[in-house]
Amino acid sequence: MEVTARFLELLLAGASPEDLDLVVAEAEVSGTTPEQLESLREQHALALRIHEQMARQRSREAELSALNETARDLTAIRDLDAILAAIVRRARLLLHADMTYLSLNDEQEGASYMKVTDGALTPEFRTLRLPLGTGLLGLVAQSGEPYFTEDYQADERFVHRDYIDDAVAGEQIRAILGVPLTVEGTVIGALLAVHRTVRPFPASEVALLTSFAAHAAVALENARLFEQADAAVAAADEANTQLRARSEATERAAHAHDLLTDVLLHGGGVVEVADVLEQVLGGRLSVYDDEGRPLAGDGSVTEDVEAAVAEARASGRCVLTEDGAWVAVATAREEHLGTIVLRDAEPLDQPERRTLERAALVVALVLLFGRSEAEAESKVRGELLVDLVSGRDPDSTLLRERARQQGADLDANLAIAVAEPATDQQGTRLVASLARDLQGLGGVHQGQVVVLAPSDPLELGELLRGRFDGVTVGVATCSGGVERIPAAWREARQSLAALVRLGRTGEVSDPAGLGLARLVLGKNGPDELEAFITGTLGPLIDYDAERDTRLIETLEAWFAASGARDTADRLHVHPNTVAQRLERIGQLLGDTWREPSRRLDVQTALMMLKLRRHVK
Repeated sequence: MEVTARFLELLLAGASPEDLDLVVAEAEVSGTTPEQLESLREQHALALRIHEQMARQRSREAELSALNETARDLTAIRDLDAILAAIVRRARLLLHADMTYLSLNDEQEGASYMKVTDGALTPEFRTLRLPLGTGLLGLVAQSGEPYFTEDYQADERFVHRDYIDDAVAGEQIRAILGVPLTVEGTVIGALLAVHRTVRPFPASEVALLTSFAAHAAVALENARLFEQADAAVAAADEANTQLRARSEATERAAHAHDLLTDVLLHGGGVVEVADVLEQVLGGRLSVYDDEGRPLAGDGSVTEDVEAAVAEARASGRCVLTEDGAWVAVATAREEHLGTIVLRDAEPLDQPERRTLERAALVVALVLLFGRSEAEAESKVRGELLVDLVSGRDPDSTLLRERARQQGADLDANLAIAVAEPATDQQGTRLVASLARDLQGLGGVHQGQVVVLAPSDPLELGELLRGRFDGVTVGVATCSGGVERIPAAWREARQSLAALVRLGRTGEVSDPAGLGLARLVLGKNGPDELEAFITGTLGPLIDYDAERDTRLIETLEAWFAASGARDTADRLHVHPNTVAQRLERIGQLLGDTWREPSRRLDVQTALMMLKLRRHVK
């Protein structure tokens, strides 16, 4: 505990990873026992993960704070150049870029020119104009799609011009990320971040720069609106009235943006975003995930909403359905994350529509943040699951404690299920979600989906099969504590392999459900033989014992005979009696008992039952 407290004190004091490493280094030279040293290293690994999580949290807080400051600028600063300069500067700081710059399109000239730069080294670059479609900037400004390159000079996807390449070389630019500035569906420019070293751009940086581009577009849109307002004031009183109405709507939109940003800053979720929108826009608001499951509000995704979602994704704008509902989509690049549906609201003017669309962006950020946290949790659960099934960590007490911290009880009546294939991110999220619902553990190990949870094995297998659209699943029981889990995992894998080899795809089975195949694969001790006989003929044996009938004898005779009449002769009964007994056998064993895949199991079980009687 003293070591744990020391790690916590270092983390609270803002210690670096090197400071945490020093604790282990001191212990290694101080005569610490191997057991204590192993425990210390585990605590050290956990402290490093906490330090990394704290760093990510601080980074996210810095991003949200900068977005909030930018949103406030939109209402506090009327100088367009000042707002754009602040956006470019903050984007550079948060992305740790060597330079950021913003360009605007000149449609008449067919070029995009530098409007604001931050971090430029040469005056030539500050005055650079690129024909639309030329270079990365010109391509973004023309196509309206984000692009990035790890090494611009070596990237042949872009149209290179000597004077542009010379300017890029003068700035020593290598990696470039560019996102479009869009107003009213029209691309008016681009926002770019560059590094003077070769490096990739993760999705989080693309999303962050896109957010700043959205703010820049809002600033440009507001500037345009204010210009129109000034012209309207000079024209007539009616125009002045329109200006006031537009200004009020803009202020409401800015207020809504502040509220939404506040939700992000305080770690709010989708429900809080929905509450803000209902407060600002009125009506009833519902939010659904990408599969139509409700995240906030009520109602369901109707056909007209589904059609509006497709149109909104194509246009990037909110869409009004025939029933009067407004639909906006939350997306990240090309991925559809969620859907916002506003019902029973008054007609929305343009700024209010923009508010709904910006809310969709906030929902996308909230869902992305939630996904990141869920993936981090899933990784921890997956690592624990791997330790359990591999048996490489013999400390059962520590394993139980790690499981308890994840909401799982390793002393419960556990079952394990294994299926394949599902190695992509979506498969990992699905199995992690199922495990959380069952208060168990789930992940992907050795290319196979694995779930460990308190459940009946076959029921757990059916749940996994349903979640992954009918995959083949092998299951086993884990009764016996932590030490039993590796063996149970191997049994479940063997059951899965046997099902696949037997062509029984899409089925769920435990070792006992494999029938004769289990015995052939090596599990053929007395217990397995007894389980095979009971699992195959148990209903007939019980029926004969309870009612003093001769179903087992009839089945033996039927297999030995050439037909129902021959069977009747062997048993000295009427053929109708044989037919009735065979019908009863079908009711007890199922209609498939005569099929080749089961017939061999039944005949083998009969033979072993007969041998067991002779032995006794």
